[in-house]
Parts: sequence; C-alpha cells; structure tokens
Amino acid sequence: MPPAVFAPLLGALALVGVWRNLASVFGWPPALAQLAAGMAVAAALFCYAAYGAKILRRPAVLAEELAILPGRAGCGAAVVSVYMLAVVIGPFAPSLARAVLVAGMALHLAFWSVLIPVMMRKAGQGRVTPVWQLNFVGPIVAALAASQLGWEGLARAIWYPAAAMALFIWAVSLDQARRERIPAPLRPLLAIHLAPVAVLGTVAAGLGMEAAAGLFALVALLAVAVMFAGARWLTEAGPSPLWGAFTFPLSATAGLWLVLAQNTPIWRIPGAIMAVFASLVVLWVLGSSGVTGHRDGLPPKPTRPLHDGLDISSEP
Repeated sequence: MPPAVFAPLLGALALVGVWRNLASVFGWPPALAQLAAGMAVAAALFCYAAYGAKILRRPAVLAEELAILPGRAGCGAAVVSVYMLAVVIGPFAPSLARAVLVAGMALHLAFWSVLIPVMMRKAGQGRVTPVWQLNFVGPIVAALAASQLGWEGLARAIWYPAAAMALFIWAVSLDQARRERIPAPLRPLLAIHLAPVAVLGTVAAGLGMEAAAGLFALVALLAVAVMFAGARWLTEAGPSPLWGAFTFPLSATAGLWLVLAQNTPIWRIPGAIMAVFASLVVLWVLGSSGVTGHRDGLPPKPTRPLHDGLDISSEP
C-alpha cells in the first residue's frame, strides 16, 4: 500500500466540491456530484483501512517512508485528505463531519510528532521543498472544512498562521529556484505550491474576505498560466507517481474560481474550464500506472541523489 495513492485521492475528494460548485453556478442537477461524493468517500475509507493495516503490521514503516521525499508527500496528502473528507460529508452529516475534522487535526499533530524528528535526524532532510506546503500548510484545508461547518472562529485562527507559513515556503522556494537546478523527476512537486494559493483564497471567500479572495484568485490564474507555459519542462521526466501532485492544486483552483463565480460572473468560464481540465487530470492519474505501476509507488531508481539530498529509491 504505497502512500503515493493519497495524492490523487486528495485531488478526487477536492473534485467533489468542484462538481458541487459547478451544479450551483450553472444550475445543473446535483446528482453527479452526489454520486462522486459516495465514490470518493468509499475510496478514501478503503485507502485509510489499507494503510492503517500496513502501519499496524509494522509501525516503523511510517518513519521509514517519511525519510524519503515521495513518502513525505504521500503521507502528507493522506493527512490533508481527512480534512477534505470532512468537507465532502459535511452537507450530508454535519455532526459526523465535525468529528472527522477534529480527528484530522489530532492526526496532524501525531503526524508532526513523527515527521519532525525524522527530518531532524539526518543532514539535508530539513531542506524546504514544495512538500512542506502539504506537511506544514495543510491545516489550511482544516480551515476550509471549519468555515463550511460553521466554525468560523477556528477557520480564522488557522488562516493567518497558514498564510504566513505558505509565504515563508514560497519565498525560500523562489530563492532556491533562482540558485539551483531542479531535477526533472521532482519538478511535478512544484505544482503543490499552487494548492495553498487556491485554498487560502477559498477560505477567505467563505469568511467574507473578498479582497483577499480576489487577490488569491488572480495569483492562482498567473500560477496556472506559468504552469501551462512550462508544462513540457514540468513533465520532462515522464509519468510517475509524483504526477499525483498535479491533482489537488488543479481541483482546488477550480473550486476557488467557481466559488467566486457565484458573486462575480467573470470567473464562471475560467472556473468551468479548469473544472473540466482538473477532472480529466484527476481521473487519468487515478486510473494510470503512474500511481501503481512501480514497486512501493516510487519512480524507477535514479542515477544520483535528488533535490533534498535523498535518493527517492531508498529501500523502505
């Protein structure tokens, strides 16, 4: 049960919200979104059960997977997906969704208690990477769930420190990109930087921070344009489990634009286009061998250590 499966799962859970917003903005029947919600919840529960059984069988495997970059990305996506699960089930069972949200926050604290010591143990593992957005800015998705479940105070309490942490990671990452060459196999991870932009904007919209939401929507538009312009560079290494990094950012961006479209019609067309594109990407990644085609969900063995000084083919 490779942790790599959780990145596209996170994207699929976010896609449910996108389809709900499509139905709301364009007046379509909600049946497709409801069907997608049921399928996404079932897939999430299966993945949680399978990975939980893996950890129960050998608890040390978690620390071993967190010692490599793809493992940190996959496990980080697994934790953040619990928040998205709360968002998905919120309209059907608000009380259960709140319980899931609280459980997700407790799980995130437990995750940090394992992750941080692992990162401090070896030289080079504390290096800032795009995966930090999942690991340390991931609670912004908890703010999204909280705002939709009526806990606006909690959402505001999370939004500001999450925004500060995201800004720090963006600043460090820009400096690294200016000074260093990013290996081709790790370039898809750069897409993760888009996710906090979209979720911060969506939460801001839900909290009535319209100016901030509009600003994040414009930044997301610029980031998407840069991604499309550099798509060949981003995907130069070919399909791999790391392509799951594209799914959640694209879904979250579509969700932001469609949320704004409910009051600002100019975002209707960009939101719809991004929703279609995100749907195609998420469904393709979910069904492709890019997630399941390699042993333990990892790419083929590289010829040299990669971006954070770690060989991503290290034995778990």
